[in-house]
Amino acid sequence: MPEQQNIEYKSSWHDDYLKWICGFANAQGGQIYIGKDDEAHSSCNV
Repeated sequence: MPEQQNIEYKSSWHDDYLKWICGFANAQGGQIYIGKDDEAHSSCNV
């Protein structure tokens, strides 16, 4: 599943991702996958 307007892949957690959560909450919602990389969507060590 590729990244879209409401799907984000992040390899690790950073506090600035709280902005993404607020953005999703103010829009149509969304999903953030922590521990997945953007390129292959494979699992990363978290």
